[in-house]
Amino acid sequence: MAEINVGDKAPDFTLPTTLEDKMSLSDVLKDKKAVLVFYLFDFAGDLEGL
Repeated sequence: MAEINVGDKAPDFTLPTTLEDKMSLSDVLKDKKAVLVFYLFDFAGDLEGL
């Protein structure tokens, strides 16, 4: 896997939405700019035992 640096262009990807639809990064970037933030284990509950 290639190293990712601040300012690198993100590859296009598609994710499910809460409305049982799909949204891609390229769709968002047609209308506005975006900032991508990734949180490790953000919604994983209590991981104290790991």
